[in-house]
Amino acid sequence: MIEKAMTSADVEFVTTLHGDEPVTFHVLLQPRGDQADRLLRAIDDIALGELDEAVREHETPEGEDARSVGRQALDVSVTALRASGSTADGRLVEDHPLDALKSMVAEVGADEVIVLTDPHYVEEFFHRDWASRARHRVGVPVLKLFSHSKA
Repeated sequence: MIEKAMTSADVEFVTTLHGDEPVTFHVLLQPRGDQADRLLRAIDDIALGELDEAVREHETPEGEDARSVGRQALDVSVTALRASGSTADGRLVEDHPLDALKSMVAEVGADEVIVLTDPHYVEEFFHRDWASRARHRVGVPVLKLFSHSKA
């Protein structure tokens, strides 16, 4: 599960986690959310000392614009994973991402879930981040990794 386009460092990181063992990636991405998400992102920006980013949170696309940006980020990520020699596919998730994740785990017989994210201090503190919530829902190990750069 990702929240933005994977960087080349992210792709290298996840594709080397299991050594030479063949791995198939089924990527889920949910486009950016609503006003509540914007507030949490701004608080995270402030906690990281990125005041300029906090001020620009209102510029983050939402609604149909977010879906378009999300689709592009998903396509870039799947293409990069394939270019690295991995088998990969992806889905854009619009509603109930944890339900979609649970369904995908069951559908493909996943051995583990990787949540690749930026730090979200408020959500992590209250264990409301994707990885913490997924651990209680999907029935397989959940590995939380931090993206190698802000996008």
